[in-house]
This record gives sequence, C-alpha cells and structure tokens, in this order.
Amino acid sequence: MREMLLGAAKSYYVGLMNRHISNVEILLSKAVGIGEHHDIQASIDSELDKIAMADDKLNVIVKYFERRQENVQAEEKKESKSK
Repeated sequence: MREMLLGAAKSYYVGLMNRHISNVEILLSKAVGIGEHHDIQASIDSELDKIAMADDKLNVIVKYFERRQENVQAEEKKESKSK
C-alpha cells in the first residue's frame, strides 16, 4: 500500500511538471497566437513556479520517504545477518 501511494503521488507530480513544461513551450514557440496572455513573461514565470513546486514535492517524496525506507531496510538486513 505504501509503495502504491508513493508511486501515485510521484506520477501525479511528474504529470503536473509535464503539463506546465508544455505550457511554457507553447508560450515560447507560439506566443503570438495566445490572445489571453497579455504579459507572456508573467505567464511563463507563473508556469515556472508551478514546475518548481511540483519538482520540490517530488524530491521530498524521494528524499524523505523512499530513501528513508531503503535505509531502514538496509539496517534490518544488517541486524538479521548479525544474529
């Protein structure tokens, strides 16, 4: 269950990052055709903030939940070998 929840969260944040990356790519390549964005630079900055937030959350999952679990499992193996 733990792995499923962490995997789902990671997939969600990767998907968010891809969504906002594609928005930036569209703003960079076809900015003339996007009428509702009167300040393209501000729109790009907003998208970059969203990418950074999703990337930060993804890194938190990896650093504090996946690596911590790997360390716990490694310690358990060491303890079982020493018995």
